[in-house]
Amino acid sequence: MKFFIDTANVDEIIEANDMGIISGVTTNPSLIAREGRDYMEVLKEISEIVDGPISGEVKATTTDCRGMVEEGEAIAAIHQNMVVKIPMTDEGLKAIKILEREGIRTNCTLIFSSNQALLAAAAGASYVSLFLGRIDDINMHGIDLVRELSEIFSVGGVKTEIIAASIRNTIHVTDCALAGADIATVPYKILMQMVSPPLTDAGIVKFQEDYRAVFGDK
Repeated sequence: MKFFIDTANVDEIIEANDMGIISGVTTNPSLIAREGRDYMEVLKEISEIVDGPISGEVKATTTDCRGMVEEGEAIAAIHQNMVVKIPMTDEGLKAIKILEREGIRTNCTLIFSSNQALLAAAAGASYVSLFLGRIDDINMHGIDLVRELSEIFSVGGVKTEIIAASIRNTIHVTDCALAGADIATVPYKILMQMVSPPLTDAGIVKFQEDYRAVFGDK
């Protein structure tokens, strides 16, 4: 399973990229708005940092196919690694079909069922983003959707890649890997929790104390 970082914070992206743990980036309108910067400028800066797929989403207020296609073309023109993120709607599926025929990769987002993912794949989406955390929020098991869709795509020979999104904790990450997700897109905070769990931190401190007790700070 590959890791993307789910953020629009350039400092977080640089840190994760320097560690060599990410293969791409996903953003969304909420993450971009949180940074308070020009949308296209942020996407361009990210494309200069990470050599991998970078999902830039069409505006949340754009709901028609023509508008999504126009915005998608502008996003794709930023860099060859750009992937256009399109919401799972009827107009979104139309836009995915057009963009994919133009050779522009798409990531169909806000997917909450295998049927939605199958439709997005049929339209030509390169990626489908399953929001397992939000499914958990309504007292259902989001990981079951990842597992189910992984099996469906495997049986049908579907090439569309499954992105596990809305990751809320490190257990989600492990479960997604076991369930067959191609990619987990993970917030910076959770990536860092994966790097340094409490027992590792405690072990490092103990080793340092033992070393200093004999050798000092040499």
